[in-house]
Order: sequence, then C-alpha cells, then structure tokens
Amino acid sequence: MTPNRLAVVSGGGTGIGRAIAARLAAEGHRVVILGRRTAVLEEAREEIEWAVGEGRIVPLGVDLTDPEAVTAAAARIAELGPVDVLVNNAGAIVTPPADDGLAALAEAWRRDLDGNLLSAVLLTTALEGRLRRPGGRLVVISSAAAQRGGAGPHSAGSYAAAKAALHGWAFGLARQLGPDGITVNVLAPGYIESTEIFGDRWSEEFHRRKIEDTLVGRAGTPVDVAEAVAYLASPAAGYLTGQVIGLNGGAVLGR
Repeated sequence: MTPNRLAVVSGGGTGIGRAIAARLAAEGHRVVILGRRTAVLEEAREEIEWAVGEGRIVPLGVDLTDPEAVTAAAARIAELGPVDVLVNNAGAIVTPPADDGLAALAEAWRRDLDGNLLSAVLLTTALEGRLRRPGGRLVVISSAAAQRGGAGPHSAGSYAAAKAALHGWAFGLARQLGPDGITVNVLAPGYIESTEIFGDRWSEEFHRRKIEDTLVGRAGTPVDVAEAVAYLASPAAGYLTGQVIGLNGGAVLGR
C-alpha cells in the first residue's frame, strides 16, 4: 500500500484510464481523474470507490486542450498536495475525411495533435512544479501506431504522428527531470479491447485480425495496461526512465 500518495490520470473516466485509476486507488493512492464528461467521471468514481473505499477518487472535468482550463485544474490539484504520479492517458483517433479538401484534412490533423499531444504537454507543464522531488513518476500513454505508422491517406495517420511526437517530447522530459529524481517513461499499447477508441471501426472481423497480429493469441485489456502503469509508477521502477515500452502481445517486436 502507498498511503497519502497522489496520482493524476487524464482520460480517467473510461477504458484504459479508468482501469489505471482503479489500480492506483487499490494501492492506496488518492487519484484525480480528468476528462471532458463530468457524468462519466462521476460514474467512474462511484464504480472504483465501491471496490476500494470512499475518498480515493477525485473527478475533475476539464478540456485538456484549453490552456486556461488546464491552468485552473492544476490549481485545484495543487490544493491536494504534491503529485506522485502523473499519467497522460487522454487521447482519441480522429479519422481524416475521405474527400480531398485540404481544409478538412488540416482540421482533422489539428484535432488529433491537440487531443493526443497538446493535451499531455499542457497538463504536464501545468503540474511540473508539483511533481514530487525526488520520486515523481510521469507515464505517457502512446500507441503501437507510433511505432508502426498509419498506412494510407485516410487511416488516421495523424493519430500515429501525434503519438510518435510524444516519444521525443518524453525523452526531453526524462533528461530534464532525471536530476530531480523524477522518471519519465512511455507505454505504447497495441490492440486493447473494451475501449471506446475504435468507435464505428470496430467489428468482429477487425477484432479477429488484431488478435491474429499478436504472438500470444489474445487481445490486450485495460487491466494489462493498468498493471504495467502500476509498475512504472512504483518505487521499484526508480532506475527505469527515458524508455518506450511496448505492450502489444508481440504485434510489434522490440526496437
């Protein structure tokens, strides 16, 4: 157990983020979950606290692409004490339009960059001074798409590009924050079932193909990701920093 430790999880209301929040709360962290949809955050709070006890989850509605909103959220988080663990999990896939209009394409790319890259940059920058020194843990959730890339003009290549940009940014943070005893690592999941990220693109055929692409013959789960984050957030991971860790069942081999 890790009593009196504070964790912040963006995109903590559903899927992977909710599983991460539940795992950290079960270890004794008080967890701030961030997201746009306050009703979803409240549902997550009720579900997690039913399992781990009341007072472990603090839901905070915020648009992480809005600098003023992030500044206000960071001020509220600061009232809770130093941040021991920051997990930048928020993100989504914005599929570019099928037509050839550059204006529509540019808008799709901006939305992907805002939702997957800028959101993490703004939140981390706003909370950087609140990270515990030494011992803080910063975990960035990327994607196997950042390592494999997107194929074709309408395959959400902007999502892969945005996630790949997180890697270079995280490496710089690792260098910057390492002397303060703060670790920074990137976790790049592959296909994770039971999430909202694929939307209308999900089908039984899609599911089958994704599983066939792995070496272990199954889809990943939000709990798989949460377990990996729990290790990266733990005192045991104090010598692990500046790394991209693939969690993909062997769909993307180490490189």
